[in-house]
Amino acid sequence: MPLHDGKSEILTRYKDDNKSRVDFHLDATHSFTPNQTAIEALNECFSKFKDVGKPLVVGINIGMLGNYAEEGAERHNNVKASIKAFLENRTNDISSNHIFIDFEQYPKFTLGHEVSTSDFAAQFLARLTKPTLDNPFFALYDSEVKKFGHSMLTANYALLSLDAVQNNVIALLLKARLIKDQFLTARALLDFVFQILAMEGYLFDNLFSSADNELLEHIQSFDPSNIHTRKIDEFVLQFGLGIEDDGFIQLKEQVKPLGVFYLSSAASYLRMVYLLKDEEHFSNAYINELKVDFDNSLVNQYANTWLLHREFDGSGKQKKELNKFYKDILIAAIHRYCNRNSPMLDKDQFFISEYNGFKTATELEVKPDFTAIKTQGVSKIGYFNAYIRADDKTLFPMPISINLLELLEKINQGYRPNKHDKNAVLLLDEVIEQVITVANEKNTLFILKNYKRYKIVNEDDEYFEVSGI
Repeated sequence: MPLHDGKSEILTRYKDDNKSRVDFHLDATHSFTPNQTAIEALNECFSKFKDVGKPLVVGINIGMLGNYAEEGAERHNNVKASIKAFLENRTNDISSNHIFIDFEQYPKFTLGHEVSTSDFAAQFLARLTKPTLDNPFFALYDSEVKKFGHSMLTANYALLSLDAVQNNVIALLLKARLIKDQFLTARALLDFVFQILAMEGYLFDNLFSSADNELLEHIQSFDPSNIHTRKIDEFVLQFGLGIEDDGFIQLKEQVKPLGVFYLSSAASYLRMVYLLKDEEHFSNAYINELKVDFDNSLVNQYANTWLLHREFDGSGKQKKELNKFYKDILIAAIHRYCNRNSPMLDKDQFFISEYNGFKTATELEVKPDFTAIKTQGVSKIGYFNAYIRADDKTLFPMPISINLLELLEKINQGYRPNKHDKNAVLLLDEVIEQVITVANEKNTLFILKNYKRYKIVNEDDEYFEVSGI
């Protein structure tokens, strides 16, 4: 059962050659008739498999896989049990008759402490722009420029040939994967590169357009011209007034050999600087100041934290690094979120409930579970599991995506989650519910109203000691 985007393309290649001996259900989110649900269609597929005995291959995504494990027919409990075992990583409990192939075990991207990249995309872009005449694309580009000078298309090819531009394009694709959960398929990449090269605009404008391409649709939300900082807003204002810094004039001259002669908007220049920001040839003091606001800190932070979990071997140095994430980001955000209606509570105190204006809280020691971190491991780049303990109770693992990491950072800066953060809030609520369950077992309770505090201690279930009155 292959999972995730790209499954249908791969299965289609083999369906015609193998349909005499194997049944295929290429998209498990679809049904066979208008009145049939996807779950019912899967029930039908599995029933046929059991009656006929012919091997069955199903293309299905993780969401539908989980839905079927909960909602599938009872007659297929053996299939549902294997699915649950797979989803919970209990490989020994999966039936020998059921094989799962998870595409996320073969990611298109790799995360690194210094650089995160995609060998798949990098190799394609390198071959496409290889500056040799045995490369038909470069040969045509070279011929066109020599005969007619630069056009929009040749300028875009020249821009894409720069290493820094290729790296920044790949960085945008990685952001689309992590933040927008957009998988990178060969077909989507080919169409994406064609669009940014061939549309009626410079490559840096095409890259952030709303063209009919799933990758471009997601990358559009990362448009650097939408960033508002003092330096960027100052640039936009100066451009509108016709004021040009020496460094800006220098950049305009430097890009002319690439075929970029005139841009009509500040947004286009900002996008161009974004793509060229790591190309040393275009570096000057003015550009260096401007590009500071184009940092990739969230992706870098996520990649480093992901790698710390994946590579954790229990050493003191790694514990120290991981503890920064758990103490300063995750646990701090859980504490702030739990106590959002009682901000006066101390560091280790957690809000439980409120009755008639009296708030109850208790003290808990919440800390990372380094044993679980070391033994569980990380495989998929879309998330890593965080493991924490409340006192001596181990909580369920908490999947941390880049979006949840960003929300945790924002909570620590005073942000209050709202309806737009629904999925992340559900995860936080699940953790808080576990924390409160542990808190309800404590022998010490704090009661607060206005500025008054009362401490109640259950002394061996014999009597209660009250202080603060």
